[in-house]
Amino acid sequence: MNRENAHHRIQKLRDDIAYHNHRYYVLDDPIVSDADYDALLRELQSLEAAFPDLITDDSPTRRVGSAPVPELGAVTHANPMMSLDNAMSDGELREFDQRVRRLLPPDMPVDYVSEPKFDGLAVELVYEDGVFIQGSTRGDGITGEDVSHNLRTIRNLPLRLKRSELPYPARVDIRGEVIIRLADFTAMNEERMTAGEKLFANPRNAAAGSIRQLDSRIAARRNLSLFCYGVADTGLPMFRTHDRVLDCLESWGLPVNPIRHRCRDIEEVIVEFRRIESMRNDLPYEIDGMVVKVNDLSQWERLGTTARSPRYAVACKFPPRQKTTILKDILIQVGRTGVLTPVGILEPVEIGGVTVSRATLHNADEVVKKDIRIGDTVIVQRAGDVIPEIVKPVPEYRTGQETVFSMPGRCPVCDAPVIATEGLVAVRCVNPRCRAQIEEKIRYFASRGAMDIEGLGAKLVAVLVDRGIVQDVADLYRLRIEDLAELDRMGVKSAENIIRQIDRSKHPALDRFVTALGIPLVGSRTAVLLVETFGSIDRLRKAGIDELMAVKGIGKEMA
Repeated sequence: MNRENAHHRIQKLRDDIAYHNHRYYVLDDPIVSDADYDALLRELQSLEAAFPDLITDDSPTRRVGSAPVPELGAVTHANPMMSLDNAMSDGELREFDQRVRRLLPPDMPVDYVSEPKFDGLAVELVYEDGVFIQGSTRGDGITGEDVSHNLRTIRNLPLRLKRSELPYPARVDIRGEVIIRLADFTAMNEERMTAGEKLFANPRNAAAGSIRQLDSRIAARRNLSLFCYGVADTGLPMFRTHDRVLDCLESWGLPVNPIRHRCRDIEEVIVEFRRIESMRNDLPYEIDGMVVKVNDLSQWERLGTTARSPRYAVACKFPPRQKTTILKDILIQVGRTGVLTPVGILEPVEIGGVTVSRATLHNADEVVKKDIRIGDTVIVQRAGDVIPEIVKPVPEYRTGQETVFSMPGRCPVCDAPVIATEGLVAVRCVNPRCRAQIEEKIRYFASRGAMDIEGLGAKLVAVLVDRGIVQDVADLYRLRIEDLAELDRMGVKSAENIIRQIDRSKHPALDRFVTALGIPLVGSRTAVLLVETFGSIDRLRKAGIDELMAVKGIGKEMA
């Protein structure tokens, strides 16, 4: 590429990246996946390396994020909050190690510390004499937004540090990440869907949107969490290594993630990356990679930083869980309460090692609000074990051939009429004997978060309902080994195992049983609150509206 073409391409990349930065950091409304954004940034870095005379001070490679929201007030960081360079493969991790070693004396040993890379919102916490006085977002890396009022609502953020054998300094600026756990994210979106409000696209957007609220009561309702991972001033005398920093933070009562490991060399780092990646789906919060830092803080001083990133750390990214693909059709799925849910049929796309061909659209109102049309190019995401969902369309790619979706007037499974309840966004099938509802109620009852009947999955439930062997959850407890053993691909041993699991479920924890009943709007979190308040099924059954509404988190509609 000649210099003139490079100049035009660099300018286009800068404009595109600035636009996406604004969507991501200011509006909390990205329209490209992290992988697509990273590809743009890496192309720009490559072109600037080839044509260094075209680098300008306002290039996205020289800064992080975008400007803070003025209404929140500005906070200048004593030390810049820098972004990390990415490593997308084992080879790039080894290249990072080689760069580190080139900048250090030849015989100097180097070890590393690995930690999860959280998919949340980076913040800085300022403590003076052990008391929390201010918190801010990263903003553009130099100046962030003052979000102290919302950070104070996070339950695992200590407002006063603990005294320990590792004394804290008179002032310490602590770096961390605000996240929302997957169970809280799912519960929050369910509440928003019921209320007809716009759903959050992912946990990161939920955390960012919550922390940047002007009204701290909103943040307080959203069950945010925090993990701390460093300090701004590593030259303080009590710190010698990064793992020592983490130990200090933990001893002062700050939340530090336990999944951290000191690695002797880069090959051990690669092994640790595989281990953390294998844990990803089992964690109660979302992570999108692993952060690797040189352990010795004196080596940080020798290694220094670039204009944008420290040379002593790198982010190892997992395969992306957001991709773009084509929405081929929208079908209707009938749930356990009769709610009709639109499901997107996609051009198959691989996301995080899994091929995705279907994704939830939540409800008809959501399809309208997001203006999703059959034939659209759409952004699809998959987070942990959460069902893949369509985040939004990309209108820029429309051809004019797309079609608008509308909900059917009758149930696609049993052909019964469907109704819309006033004040709710859901459309329901009115037939309580609808086969789809029966199957979903039984499957939910047996699920891991409810009665936890192992082996009683969706396929087996469908066969049992189709053959008339089971018509409600009570029928499960009348099943005999011979009822199951005669089914295709079952056998006596498998049948015995399932009957054993059903028998075991006869003595559940009370909150699991309340969850399993499938009361509309009552999930596992609410079930725990009900059990803590009433203590028994008899007391719960006798509770009136006022008694139920006195339970924290239960409103009139749920009561």
